[in-house]
Amino acid sequence: MSFNQTIVKVKRLVPAAKLPKYEHPGDSGADLVAVAEHTLQPMEWFAIPTGISAEVPMGFELQVRPRSGLALKHGVTVLNTPGTVDAGYRGEINVILLNLGAEPFQVTPGMKIAQLVVVPVLRGVFQEVDELSLSQRGSGGFGSTGVAYVEIGG
Repeated sequence: MSFNQTIVKVKRLVPAAKLPKYEHPGDSGADLVAVAEHTLQPMEWFAIPTGISAEVPMGFELQVRPRSGLALKHGVTVLNTPGTVDAGYRGEINVILLNLGAEPFQVTPGMKIAQLVVVPVLRGVFQEVDELSLSQRGSGGFGSTGVAYVEIGG
């Protein structure tokens, strides 16, 4: 199995920090690890530090995504999924975890808390026009393709 690869420089900000690591061959997400302890109460979110910063090559971004095991077993997810680490950002990578579970969730140093995916970026050129071409969907919004939604405040 062969993958396209790009170098992402990573700096440890604290000695206990772990570099992102792919657990299995073929994984697209590398594990991000917490360096601090925090108890997330139900419906609480908190930025968990990873103790690392990165130099992302131009033309790429890092996406911070939830771990399926934390979501399934504990109801813990990444609030701003996917979180984006832009090429120009050099600060610490934090993971905004949200506890949707019924019980408090204990984050401990060394715990795998999210996945980091390296993604190529395609930038749009936004061009103002007077008209858009017609499409089958048209201007149908939320629920227009068969999924009902409830409008709030209307």
